[in-house]
Amino acid sequence: MDRIAIVNGIRTPFCKMGTVFNDMSAQDLATIAVRELMIRQRIDGKNIDEVIFGNVAQPPDAANVSRVIALLSGIPMTTPAFTVHRNCASGIESVTSAGLKIHAGEALCILAGGTESMSNIPFFLTKELQEIISQINRAKTFAEKCNALRKFRLKYLSPRIGLSLGLTDPICGLNMGQTAEVLAKEFGITRLAQDEFALRSHQRAIKSRDLLKEEIVPVLPPPHYKQAVEYDNGPRENQTLEALAKLKPFFDKYSGTVTAGNSSQVTDGAAALLVMSERRAKDLGYEPLGYLRSFAYAGVEPQRMGIGPAHAIPKALRKAGIPLKEIEVVEINEAFAAQVLAVLKLLESNQFAAEFGYEGWTGAINPDTLNIHGGAIALGHPVGASGARLILTVLKELKRKNQHYGLASLCVGGGQGSAVVLER
Repeated sequence: MDRIAIVNGIRTPFCKMGTVFNDMSAQDLATIAVRELMIRQRIDGKNIDEVIFGNVAQPPDAANVSRVIALLSGIPMTTPAFTVHRNCASGIESVTSAGLKIHAGEALCILAGGTESMSNIPFFLTKELQEIISQINRAKTFAEKCNALRKFRLKYLSPRIGLSLGLTDPICGLNMGQTAEVLAKEFGITRLAQDEFALRSHQRAIKSRDLLKEEIVPVLPPPHYKQAVEYDNGPRENQTLEALAKLKPFFDKYSGTVTAGNSSQVTDGAAALLVMSERRAKDLGYEPLGYLRSFAYAGVEPQRMGIGPAHAIPKALRKAGIPLKEIEVVEINEAFAAQVLAVLKLLESNQFAAEFGYEGWTGAINPDTLNIHGGAIALGHPVGASGARLILTVLKELKRKNQHYGLASLCVGGGQGSAVVLER
């Protein structure tokens, strides 16, 4: 069976919510990445059999945002498209869904990726205000409109913030930061350890700024279109341990250790990847960046959602037949420093491996191979796009160093983990 080739990829800069991409939609960001990828790869849109993008917030003005992205990018209207949503793993889901379609013979070439405009996640009206507005719109007389308006109360103007709703688990009732606090307490992860991890993320991202530029297309943002954005704007050049230590716990103000400084940044961005069967890539004369060797998803308790990678990683490695010690480049999404540190502790635990039957597929991850260009604490976490970004970063690094095996993994809100094994 043909291997699943990832021929090339590109992403926009990742920029903090409410900053330079504030006036750009999820479809705007993805369209820029897709157009640039098609130009760089010199691929005709007619050769693309399907478009699959991951997206979490699902913009109300662009239902099935993948189809909107495809048409805005000049891909023929006869090319189908669909959107996938697996919370933080949506960008990985797009690639694994593409791989499954190609293996099934349903396609030869798929444009996959992820996009998120967290700046434009909407606020929602209260249910009471919605009902009053509906009654006014349905009223046939002025008196009926007045009767509906009399029900109005100022408290009904208090909005429901879409971002806050989306980051709160409906089963356990905890927001994502609170689930990180659960892990910090369970695994004895100190505030200092979290802040040191966060500092390292910023330092590595700053040091790797020019290398990361290789995977970025500059963006000229509205409304003024004057200054191109060429770099991620989250990394802080002068970040210090002292500055991080001054930040107050954000999710548990009394006994917590998780702060805004050791958590991922809320960010806008998009990434696009060209996925093909190996034979199709050869026929078109393309040398792939690498191949999708295996993937796995796992379910965990929603209140411990951050440990998801500790289960998905050994499952993906077992499917690939590659032990962890042979993985040369590792990317674990930095949703929270406490979350990644908890995953590392579990992977090192023989008891954990024995309890779940992961013997031979776990172990200690060399810190010199983990998130070597920084992670989401510095770069940001546009939730629908992060998975695709991790795959792109791993493959670029494998090519740069002429190495063989890489791994990308994320925890997933709602209590899941995802992982992919990549090879060159």
